[in-house]
Amino acid sequence: MMNKLKITILFALITTLTFAQKSPRKQANGNIGDVVIAIDYGAPSVRDRTIWGELVKYDKVWRAGANENTTISFDKNVKIGAKTIPAGKYGFFIIPKKNEDWVIILNKKNDAWGANGYNKEKDILRLNISPKYEDNSTEILNYSIDNRGIVVSWAKVKIVIPIE
Repeated sequence: MMNKLKITILFALITTLTFAQKSPRKQANGNIGDVVIAIDYGAPSVRDRTIWGELVKYDKVWRAGANENTTISFDKNVKIGAKTIPAGKYGFFIIPKKNEDWVIILNKKNDAWGANGYNKEKDILRLNISPKYEDNSTEILNYSIDNRGIVVSWAKVKIVIPIE
């Protein structure tokens, strides 16, 4: 009887911690042409904070989400900018910059905790992207896939990563 009670309490604790996350794991899935794209990320909220330049520092590698690093998977080769990216699963990072283009990064290491395991030598892609600043704020970090590519929206910033 005591073991069943311990197991029940442990299960309740794990369930509570899992569902009480402030930045729950989310997935975005879609196709561009015949390429299947899957994105896995932790989705933090703005919660009345200044995101760009404060919570997420300018000129520093950011995990492009919360907790474990964000990953992007392609089931076929894709072209991003002028570079062909082989099918596979990649860690995704962003270097936001004040009044400049931002740097998006695909990295061969896809299982790190945040940016702590980031190693520039494992980059497969670095591409400058112009962020779009919007009047309306996106409260929860959101990734989506449309015919233009991968769209990242959070706070008052949106970036579109062109995929061919």
